[in-house]
Amino acid sequence: MSTTSLPAPDHAPRLRDAFLAARFTADGLLDLLGAPAYAALARSETVPALRATRGEGALETLVRLFLLQRPVAYGRARDALPLDACLADGWVVRDGDEVRAAVDVRPYGGPEGQDWFIVSDLGCAVGGAGGAGGQGEGVVLGVGGASTTLAGITVRTPVASALDLGTGSGIQALHAAQHATRVTATDLNPRALHFTRLTLALSGAPEADLREGSLFEPVASDTYDLIVSNPPFVISPGARLTYRDGGMGGDDLCRSLVQQAGDRLNEGGFAQFLANWQHVEGEDWQERLRSWVPRGCDAWIVQREVQDITQYAELWLRDSGDHRSDPAQYAARYDAWLDEFEARKTKAVGFGWITLRKSGADRPSIVAEEWPHPVEQPLGDAVRAHFDRQDYLRTHDDAALLCDHFRLAPEVVQEQVGLPGAEDPEHVVLRQNRGMRRATKVDTVGAGFAGVCDGTLSAGRILDAIAQLIDEDPVLLRDRTPQALRLLVEEGFLEPADPGTTA
Repeated sequence: MSTTSLPAPDHAPRLRDAFLAARFTADGLLDLLGAPAYAALARSETVPALRATRGEGALETLVRLFLLQRPVAYGRARDALPLDACLADGWVVRDGDEVRAAVDVRPYGGPEGQDWFIVSDLGCAVGGAGGAGGQGEGVVLGVGGASTTLAGITVRTPVASALDLGTGSGIQALHAAQHATRVTATDLNPRALHFTRLTLALSGAPEADLREGSLFEPVASDTYDLIVSNPPFVISPGARLTYRDGGMGGDDLCRSLVQQAGDRLNEGGFAQFLANWQHVEGEDWQERLRSWVPRGCDAWIVQREVQDITQYAELWLRDSGDHRSDPAQYAARYDAWLDEFEARKTKAVGFGWITLRKSGADRPSIVAEEWPHPVEQPLGDAVRAHFDRQDYLRTHDDAALLCDHFRLAPEVVQEQVGLPGAEDPEHVVLRQNRGMRRATKVDTVGAGFAGVCDGTLSAGRILDAIAQLIDEDPVLLRDRTPQALRLLVEEGFLEPADPGTTA
C-alpha cells in the first residue's frame, strides 16, 4: 500500500470546523445513535447505526460517509462539507452523483473533553482490528482496545520530549502532544506516518517530528522524557501483517524494545509498552521478564491475561480473517502457529503492561505481578505513584518507617468478613475503590492501624497504643510489624504524610 492515494492535510482545519459545526464528535455520535448502537460499533456491527442515520442532517451524512463508509448523494455531501477542498485534498472521492470517503475518520474524545479525530484505512476504525488483515500488509488501524489501554496507563506529566514508537494512526502522539513540548513519532510503515500527520492536523494538534524506521533506529542516540509504544507484539510464525507481526522470533521484538529503551530515557523518564511474552516450559515468566529490564531502570510489569497456545492462535487467525478463508488453508496456518510454539517450548502467552523508569538506583525496584482483575482507567497517576512509593521504601529502613507518619489513601474502605451473627469477623479486608482496585487481608493490628492512620501520630506511637489495647509487648509488636507496613505502603493503601497533617 502506497501513500500516494492518501489525503493531504492542507485544508484539515476547514474540515475540522465542518465536523464540529455538525457535532460529528464523540458526544454528538452518542446523542445521535444512542448507547446500544454506539456500543454495537465497537463490536463491528453497523446495522443499528445505519438505522439511526436515515435522516438528512449533516451529522447523519458525516457518520454514513466517514464512519460507516457508505456513499452519500453529492448534494448531501456538499451541504455537510467544504466539498471542493475535500475533493482536492483527497478526503473524499466523487463517483457520479455520489461521494464516498477515502479514509476512515473516527471522532474520539480527549481526556479533557477535546474533540479529536483518528484517521485510518477504510474499514479499520469501526470495531478495531477485526478482520483488517484481509486488506493488505500495510494497513493502518484506527483506535482499538490496546490503543486506549496504553493511553490510559501513560504517565501524563509535562515533559520536554516524548517518543511514540510504532505510531500507527497517531493516537499516542496525539495524547503526548498535550503535555510534551516536542513529540517524535516513528513507524516502519510510511503509510502510518502519513496517517499520523492527518490525525494531528484534523485534531488541531501541533505537528510531530515523523521518522521512518524500525524500533529505535530512526532516533539514533536521541533521548526522551517519555517513550510509549503499542508495538506489533503478536507472537506469530512469520510477519504477514505489519500492524501486528513484529518480524522477529517469539517475543524477541518486545524484549528488544524494553532492553533498548533504557539508553533512550532521560533521568527520571518513563517508558511504557504493551507487550506479549512467552510462557516457556521450565521457566518462570516473572524471571523471564525481569531479565529484560535494562540496567539503571526500575520496572513495573503487570500481566493482565494469559492464553493457552490454541486460544492465542485462534484469536489472531480470526483477527486476520483466516477463519473465513479456505478450510484447508486455515488448518495449515493454524498448524504453523502450533509448530512455532512447539519449537520454542511455549505453553502459553501472556499479555500486559511494562513500565520502566530511569532511576539510576543501585538497587532497582523490579515488580512483576499478575493482575487480571478490573482496574479504573486512567491509571497514569497510579503508575507514577507506584514508583514514588518504591523510592520512599528504598530510602527508609524499618526504624525510619516506624518514625514516619502515614495516612490512609483516599477511597480505601474496610470490609469485615465472617459468618452472620458471629461476634468477631473471620478476617478484615482493606479495599481500594480506585486505581488498581486492590484488596488485602489484614489482622487485628493492621485493621486497627489503618483505622487511626490520619497522619497525626507516628507509626511507632500508633503501634505502642495498639499493644497496650491488646495487652502485647510493644517491643515485639514493633519488631514484627514493619514488613506488613511496607506491603500496605507498596500497594498504595497507606501514604507517607508530613507530621501533624490529617487525612
